[in-house]
Amino acid sequence: MILIDAEGLTASRPGRALFTNVSVTVSTGDRLGVVGLNGCGKSTLLRILSGENEPDAGVVRRGRNARIGVLPQLPVLPPGTVRDAVGGGWQGEAMLDKLGMGAMVEADTRELSGGQAKRVALAQLLAGEWDCLILDEPTNHLDLDAISFLEDTLAKYTGGLIMVTHDRHVLDKVTTRVLELDRGNGYVHIPQGINAGSGYAAYLAARAEREENAATAEQVRKNAAKKELAWLRRGAPARTAKPKARIAAAEALIAQRPDAPAREGALGLDLGSKRLGSKGIEFHGVGFTWPDGHEVLRPFDHALEPGDRLGIVGPNGAGKSTLLEMIAGRLQPTVGTIDIGRTVVVGYYDQLGRELNLSQRVREAVAGDKGAPSVEDLNLMKRFWFDGDAQFAPIGTLSGGERRRLQLLLTLIEQPNVLLLDEPTNDLDLDTLRALEDYLDDWPGIVVVVSHDRAFIDRTVEEIFALDGDGGASLMVGGVDAWLRQRTARPASQRAMPAQRTGAQKAATAQATTASAAQPKKKRSPSTLNRLIANNEKDQEKRNKRKTDLEDSIAKAGNDHEKLAALSTSLAEVQTQIDALENEWLELTTELES
Repeated sequence: MILIDAEGLTASRPGRALFTNVSVTVSTGDRLGVVGLNGCGKSTLLRILSGENEPDAGVVRRGRNARIGVLPQLPVLPPGTVRDAVGGGWQGEAMLDKLGMGAMVEADTRELSGGQAKRVALAQLLAGEWDCLILDEPTNHLDLDAISFLEDTLAKYTGGLIMVTHDRHVLDKVTTRVLELDRGNGYVHIPQGINAGSGYAAYLAARAEREENAATAEQVRKNAAKKELAWLRRGAPARTAKPKARIAAAEALIAQRPDAPAREGALGLDLGSKRLGSKGIEFHGVGFTWPDGHEVLRPFDHALEPGDRLGIVGPNGAGKSTLLEMIAGRLQPTVGTIDIGRTVVVGYYDQLGRELNLSQRVREAVAGDKGAPSVEDLNLMKRFWFDGDAQFAPIGTLSGGERRRLQLLLTLIEQPNVLLLDEPTNDLDLDTLRALEDYLDDWPGIVVVVSHDRAFIDRTVEEIFALDGDGGASLMVGGVDAWLRQRTARPASQRAMPAQRTGAQKAATAQATTASAAQPKKKRSPSTLNRLIANNEKDQEKRNKRKTDLEDSIAKAGNDHEKLAALSTSLAEVQTQIDALENEWLELTTELES
């Protein structure tokens, strides 16, 4: 059954065309992903397909009596409670629980944050019966548990699906076709063959082929133009006898230009960073409790050293952003201390964009206190794809992705050596994400990432710091997949948010903790052992590097016997430490396997 049939759609925004003559048909069972650069018109297209907006040209036909459910990028909820917003039935409450909003069924919808409102709107949608779903960035503001649930739900959904998302894992698992908006044109990519894979894989292959074909065609044109130009230049007497039609054709060929690139040059993220000394950031017994008594993080110790790449995962409300806020100095721990190295310069790319003044123009934000942008500022804006009229645009008129890109520029322009990235993939297009990933590969400082995007985490971090949602924090061996397996294995009742615990439950927990302290020591849990093993392996790596450096120094010391003696003593000490760490590792792994 055809649910939506759009033909020849054209749309624009003031001063700029978005797309022209785009056609797409969605039938029952189709799963269409929509991708493209920030500002290319993806959300506009979805609003046209849903009937919220009218196109400048073209027509949209919807199936007779087709029930179409829509999740906009910025949903507006009706007044009342969260329970009322999802329909008041058990289906809605079940979806709220799956999406991490189970503890807020009695909350007033007017008091919800933007992310909470989006989760409520998504729960309301998933609880209903629809022939077609139109979803604009459905994974934004969801934690990994909720995204995993959403993936499974959409994979089983039998109706039509149209979805804008930059989450590559979701695109790969859910979509069967991809509509790419590129420089005003629409390209539909469909997997070919039995083992062709997902719509996302088809999009990547087709885009690469299109760019290769365009490059080949341009080279052919250039070669032909050179020949025609040489023909035109061969002597004035001969030229007068040449057919006018061929002269006109030759001149047209020479004047022809390839399509302008979607963006000029690569994203210029490398703005430099201030030197980071040997000391990074150390956490000593750090914990945080809100004034109402809600304990977000129990005291923990950890150290971030130059070159560390740490990913922080956990359910919504577990304290991920709170931890970043403490590192950035916006919040102070209620217990313990955060010891920050003297040379540390923190750059905080937060998910709310709270430093952006929406009434300010792009060029004013980049210029800062200087008033007018310098030549360097103008070049920076171009490197971040803000050129021409975009530099004069009020920030409030930018798309979500364009605002995030501007925020990234304002973060990096300060040349930090510690980067805090809070949900950096929200609203960024795929090209920008890949550029950011490539940039972080060689960036010399410390990177701390909070993200629900598994592809981004797998690509950019080396260690996972897991928050369990009940105040606990520990390193997780095995990455995001291991953490998700552990979460899935736990009953839902054991995955409750701290806010859901009553005073009686807290008292019972404290009583049980006191009682257990008086009992004989029990076998350590697998998660504890995994954390200890990870710490051990990290220590071994550091000691082995130190050993290599000492051996190199001994080789270069020549006949300086005093220096050789000191180096040899240090080498012996390091080797003793390595031996002890190896013995400890064997004991830990044996205990884990027993």
